[in-house]
Amino acid sequence: MLKQAVSELYSEFPYSYSLKYSGKFKPYRANVKLRGDRIQFSLSRKWKSVGIDIQIGLIQELLLRVLNKRLRPLKKNTENIELYEIFMKKLHIVVPKTDIDPFLEGSFDRVNEKYFYGLLEKTNLRWGFPSVSKLGSYEYGTDTIMISKVLENADREMLDYVMYHEMLHKKHKFDRRGNRSFHHTPEFKRKEREFEDSRMIEQKLGRLLVKRRFSLRRLLNELF
Repeated sequence: MLKQAVSELYSEFPYSYSLKYSGKFKPYRANVKLRGDRIQFSLSRKWKSVGIDIQIGLIQELLLRVLNKRLRPLKKNTENIELYEIFMKKLHIVVPKTDIDPFLEGSFDRVNEKYFYGLLEKTNLRWGFPSVSKLGSYEYGTDTIMISKVLENADREMLDYVMYHEMLHKKHKFDRRGNRSFHHTPEFKRKEREFEDSRMIEQKLGRLLVKRRFSLRRLLNELF
């Protein structure tokens, strides 16, 4: 599998490579590490049950990412990469929806009704750590929107705005250009501005994060 993935992209390949499946990863996650002349691919165990053609597409996607400035590929896209992207974009259909926080569900339902005509399929909805650097995220492999706990007691409009942002990721997924995937496309940014009073809410979020950073810094100073 690795040999086929490499040979489709590069005529000469001065690296050795290996692959392992790990139980430490969330479903359908993967990474690649380049150390010297050796490349290590690590894939979630969930990938074992996925077709070889799709796994080859994943490996090729990782290769293009890690070797972007080192080797010129024969092509920047393959049929296998296209299969992998289709798989990731459709994966949410079969992922179980069993982890839904009721408070976040309320936010999801409000945003869904107002901006998506109630048509966006429910995701898993979880609180994350109280991060001030990452307010939200959407995971394709688990169909999960995760929201930072700093928004747990924030104004409803701020929570709903971050929820809207992540729901846009679920709806629009990503676009591929050359050997790169783009998640914040011009269309995504245009839709983001459709949220009512979006610029004002962004300013409020900025003030909230500055306040939380100051509070965290003061707490750390008191402890240490």
